Amino acid sequence: MKKIRNILLLSIVLIGMICALVLFFTINKQPLVSVDTKGKTMPTPMEVENVRSIGQWEFLTLTDEEIADTVRHNFFGDNELSRVYYGTLRLGSDLSKAGDDFVSANKDSIVVTLPEITLLDNSFIDEARTKALIEDGKWTEADREALTRKAERMMRKRCLTKENYQKAAENACIQVKALFHAMGYKHVEVNIRK
Repeated sequence: MKKIRNILLLSIVLIGMICALVLFFTINKQPLVSVDTKGKTMPTPMEVENVRSIGQWEFLTLTDEEIADTVRHNFFGDNELSRVYYGTLRLGSDLSKAGDDFVSANKDSIVVTLPEITLLDNSFIDEARTKALIEDGKWTEADREALTRKAERMMRKRCLTKENYQKAAENACIQVKALFHAMGYKHVEVNIRK
């Protein structure tokens, strides 16, 4: 069910981005490409900047739920702290890190080199949804913060896998190709820096 929801969300975001870019270029009536003196097709600076202005381009969204707990042993018995944490981890490329030559075109072909796919936001735990399951004894904010960091490590381990990075790379290729096909390019090659 999560997979279907993620695919549906991804499709909606992709369609929205394509429509926004097509509308932007239609309204501004700016050429998408220019031709240099040797007949080589080049993307216009405006086109490159418009793609770069996307900012962080998300390719895979992962939602996770983890239960983290800790126990403190003392003379009178054990104190336990247990909480449920919810997080949303987003994998994608930060286009502000793309070089000036991340897009190169020739006639109806274009090569796009995206920055490395990374975790876009390190603050992925939704604190508002965190729920206490057990809280026996007195616990400080530092204890709760340590438990939150433990849940964060658990989510990273579960979600930031080689398979999920591969799926994000596959989604990147699909989304980037769809965007540039919509801009009029017939052949789109997508590379991702490692």
